Amino acid sequence: MDIFENVLLMLVAACLLLQLSRRLALPYPSLLALAGVGLGAMPWVPHINFDPHLALALFIAPALLDSAFDTSPRELRRNWMPLVSLVLVAVLLTTAVVAWAGWAFAGLPIAAAITLGAIVAPPDAVAAAAVMQQFRIPRRTLSLINGESLLNDAVALLVFGVAVSAAGAAHQPIASSLPMLLVAVPGGAVLGVLLGKIYLQLIRPLFAGTRSAIIFQFVMTFAAWILAERLHLSPIISVVAFGMKLGQYAPSLSGPRDRVQSYAVWGAVVFTLNVLAFFLMGLQARGILDRLSGPALTHALQFAAIVLALVIAVRVAWVMLYGAAMRMVKHRLGRKPKGISIPSKRIGFLVGWSGMRGLVTMATAFALPADFPGRDLIVLSAFAVVLGTLVIQGFTIGPLIKALKIDPDGSQDQEVSLARIAMMDAALSALEAEPGGEADAVRDEYRAARTIAADESQPQAQTTHDRLRATAIRAQRQALEALRESGEIEDDTYHRLEEEMDWAELNAIPADDVRLQSV
Repeated sequence: MDIFENVLLMLVAACLLLQLSRRLALPYPSLLALAGVGLGAMPWVPHINFDPHLALALFIAPALLDSAFDTSPRELRRNWMPLVSLVLVAVLLTTAVVAWAGWAFAGLPIAAAITLGAIVAPPDAVAAAAVMQQFRIPRRTLSLINGESLLNDAVALLVFGVAVSAAGAAHQPIASSLPMLLVAVPGGAVLGVLLGKIYLQLIRPLFAGTRSAIIFQFVMTFAAWILAERLHLSPIISVVAFGMKLGQYAPSLSGPRDRVQSYAVWGAVVFTLNVLAFFLMGLQARGILDRLSGPALTHALQFAAIVLALVIAVRVAWVMLYGAAMRMVKHRLGRKPKGISIPSKRIGFLVGWSGMRGLVTMATAFALPADFPGRDLIVLSAFAVVLGTLVIQGFTIGPLIKALKIDPDGSQDQEVSLARIAMMDAALSALEAEPGGEADAVRDEYRAARTIAADESQPQAQTTHDRLRATAIRAQRQALEALRESGEIEDDTYHRLEEEMDWAELNAIPADDVRLQSV
């Protein structure tokens, strides 16, 4: 019961921190990381142990699915060159540099040092995106950071799995584990796509319009992970392939109510897992600090600071080097190479500085077996990297964007305007032959919406019709509340009509206000 009560307290604290982060315009993961430190310092909070396999599946699978669902294959193809640079080169370079430091300065075995490098290598886009969206930076940059966050998780976790297996097998070189990737990676992708096809075949005839549809989504997500593990395939690649398959085809097979509920539930679940992971990391760090003392503790903290500095420096240096190399190629050719994005120095530095670590780093640290070589030092270093990047980079990325004077990107509003005009024209064409006053009223509504959509600065603003309808709905709500208070209707009737008013109001308010805020 104590654990359950403490989890509830964690969630209450997280809700309060989120309100603070919104008012201060700070990324909420940064505040959660600081809260994890504060929680770990409280002696009355119990230590919580996680089964390593459970930690990976519980924390990683839903986060991967959520990111993969929103990832556009078109954007991945469009940004393939910088993505390869960040996903492969930056992650592997960071892993190698940190592994060298672990071997040279901390005396870790090679496999354990590589494991540490793989744990701290993949950045998490949550904190960066939370800040960057406020400043409307170029969409391609934000898309690159989000795509990198998904794919580098897969690369780092593959390296992590190989290194952990090598560390657990006596005298087994890491190279001997590499051939299994030739089967595990494509096999995981095939499994994910097959499970995606099964889901798409079953979702409409069996689960459309029911709450079990959301439960089935979670079951299939964890099934993609568990089946891949049982078949000795890559569970990460399996979940990513499953999520991208669903992202492309599932929305068109679902009704609006299913989509609204599904997005809300998934957003809440992934956010809750982030909250628990940050707090659990604080508890893990407390246990490690309790076991270390004197020179051992000093050495561990010094090494953790070295790892943090290397993680930040390697990413910034590589991104700037890549940008300089691409600009040199452009200068030599006299033109930009076809299909290759060349970032400006300002954008390059922003991308390099946006390498905050988060959920994946924490979850993989949790997943280390209790008897893993150098576990305490690795987990403490991972926590230092998460905390340090989220505080140092997370608190400064907003002022950095202002200082770099990056022009706001209005291309999404232009696309929204274009699409809404086309949608309104299609609706007016469909109603053109309809007679009667009712059809005239509906046509007037669409014409008003089309006029609003033509304004690219605010293409989703409220029309006069919407404003009047919202006023009428507020009056309806007051009447409904009065009937309930007077006892003329029972609560079940009240809630049924309340839901009807909710959907009507969602249809009457500006589209930008319909979406839930991330914090």
